[in-house]
Amino acid sequence: MALKITVIGTGYLGATHAAAMAELGFEVLGLDVVPEKIELLSSGRVPMYEPGLEDLLAKHVAGIEGSTGRLRFTTSWEEVGAFGDVHFVCVNTPQKHGEYACDMSYVDAAFASLAAVVREGALVVGKSTVPVGSAERLAGLLPEGVDLAWNPEFLREGFAVQDTLRPDRIVVGVQGERAEKTLREVYAVPVGQGSPFVVTDFPTAELVKTSANSFLATKISFINAMAELCEATGGDVAKLAEAIGHDDRIGAKFLRAGIGFGGGCLPKDIRAFMARAGELGADQALTFLREIDSINMRRRGQMVEMAREALGGSTFLGRRVAVLGATFKPDSDDVRDSPALNVAGQIHLQGGQVTVYDPKGMENARRVFPTLGYAETALDAVRGADVVLHLTEWREFRELDPAELASVVSSRVILDGRNALDGERWRAAGWTYRAMGRPRA
Repeated sequence: MALKITVIGTGYLGATHAAAMAELGFEVLGLDVVPEKIELLSSGRVPMYEPGLEDLLAKHVAGIEGSTGRLRFTTSWEEVGAFGDVHFVCVNTPQKHGEYACDMSYVDAAFASLAAVVREGALVVGKSTVPVGSAERLAGLLPEGVDLAWNPEFLREGFAVQDTLRPDRIVVGVQGERAEKTLREVYAVPVGQGSPFVVTDFPTAELVKTSANSFLATKISFINAMAELCEATGGDVAKLAEAIGHDDRIGAKFLRAGIGFGGGCLPKDIRAFMARAGELGADQALTFLREIDSINMRRRGQMVEMAREALGGSTFLGRRVAVLGATFKPDSDDVRDSPALNVAGQIHLQGGQVTVYDPKGMENARRVFPTLGYAETALDAVRGADVVLHLTEWREFRELDPAELASVVSSRVILDGRNALDGERWRAAGWTYRAMGRPRA
């Protein structure tokens, strides 16, 4: 008999995982405690922008014409317990307010509710990013005869569907052969297509996600630190990155200097990692992450100062600033801890008249910063601007016509906070183009 799967928590991770499991051929039941979210998903729509996800949902959600009907959603824990052979826990683990540590309240609540209804012989699989040691503790909350495995997620926003269906690795932390066998059955298709299947213990599985994110954060902050040195010496960080990226031991990915990383994962994950190391008495092992975080946050302030310098070096008061980008990365509507929105907000709070445009993040940005100005197009955003800031590397911005924008701005000055635009093309259209860590023309 084919396994039946439940997914607990239908946010970014859970909605994607549920749709992907249906695509792999399983009957899937998703649960969330927010009725409005369940109603939305049951109609084949998603509460966030993620390329390909809504189409995948519509392909499988029961009740939609032409769908396979393999995917349903509910708010009932009893229905989940009666239905599922494998329960994936995908709830959020945000940063605690005022602390670096991870807030485990949603995970703990999910496990407590599931423990009351789960059938003997079922497998519970944690996918949430948790502090190392959590799986061992959570296993004690489950009834006898119910196994636990830890299967960290490695989704990239903008590529989540691809990363779930064709992952570059599948990591499972288990305590017995039964859990491993079940997860090999769940992931048989991607493993058959070549995805490595790595079996570990609980602590190692929990450490994989936070270690990977810490490494990526380190690489990003390293090149941003080099950008600071290039700015001080007249060097070119783009050429520097190209040169060191040819070394196979280093690689070219994540070596584009700019205003740094943000989003709902990297910042809070490295902070939670530091906090957990401190709890374990191993804080010295991760003290370098404090500087990584500091470099990252410093880049935002440096972009603000670049903008101030471009306006004459004194004040933003009464000056018009256009910001291209609000999301923390392209192909997403996520503005959580967005460097772009943070820079826009800082300039606004210092008296600048800031107008923001983003292809997908406008609604979320308005919720976070309702006092900023917003435009419906890039052209409208830069109209009358004294300086233009490019802060999220959307393809739409790379394809803008510099001559068209030049006809509506007050001053042809653009600051590239992502080192993603073609500077020569902008200069040829009469713009003063500056990028972080690059020589002035």
